[in-house]
Amino acid sequence: MKQYLALCQRIIDEGQWVENERTGKRCLTLINADLEYDVANNQFPLITTRKSFWKAAIAEFLGYIRGFDNAADFRQLGTKTWDANANDNQAWLNNPARKGPDDMGRVYGVQGRSWQKPDGSGFDQLAKIVDNLSNKKDDRGEILTFYNPGEFDLGCLRPCMHTHTFSLLGDTLYLTSYQRSCDVPLGLNFNQIQVFTFLALMAQITGNKAGKAYHKIVNAHIYEDQLPMMRDVQLKREPFPSPQLNINPDIKSLKDLETWVTMDDFEVVGYQHHDPIKYPFAV
Repeated sequence: MKQYLALCQRIIDEGQWVENERTGKRCLTLINADLEYDVANNQFPLITTRKSFWKAAIAEFLGYIRGFDNAADFRQLGTKTWDANANDNQAWLNNPARKGPDDMGRVYGVQGRSWQKPDGSGFDQLAKIVDNLSNKKDDRGEILTFYNPGEFDLGCLRPCMHTHTFSLLGDTLYLTSYQRSCDVPLGLNFNQIQVFTFLALMAQITGNKAGKAYHKIVNAHIYEDQLPMMRDVQLKREPFPSPQLNINPDIKSLKDLETWVTMDDFEVVGYQHHDPIKYPFAV
């Protein structure tokens, strides 16, 4: 919580106003932020100065792991995070690549599980990483990337948190995640939860110990219509201690994550929080 609140305050103190072309809104913007999460000691980075809906964040990342390309599949897992970008983004609605309602196109997990090779076949980045780490191998290229500039026109949104690099030292697994753009009041805690949970899950299914997760953000911003609530409400609240995340120990493989895992296999213990804050969402 301390590093989260410090980043919010830093944006307010040091940020510069930028007009965002996609949303038509101004953002108070800061370049370069670094966060880290202690996965080894299960210090789950769940925001306590407002209620955070952690299940939706984990459900979304589980959808990425499964390579989903349809908002309906995400809803079935327990999250509506892709409804707006799939169905309310006018540029995507006008795109001939869109297949119909709820279609997201070739974004996020599609790239991670079926990157298009020159011969037309798909390459499963995540399966390669899981196989290597399970065999205690780190080729210094255990990289999962969702960022495919050649196919930006085939999806509803460029990925924000776009690349995850795993590093294995002995039997301890580390993760470094890169994010090009971050809506700090609304989206950051989703991303924090996902980085933490991704390392915890990957360590568990590859038979390694989880170390630390490092989260690098390039463009961290607060939208103009979010600023009063952040400055005058959330930053004035006292944080509670960090909770813990319990993951079903029966999850032992990538196939498990692809098939039977649901939100019932995750539990947060000791979560104290202040009242929710309804920050506006920019499509």
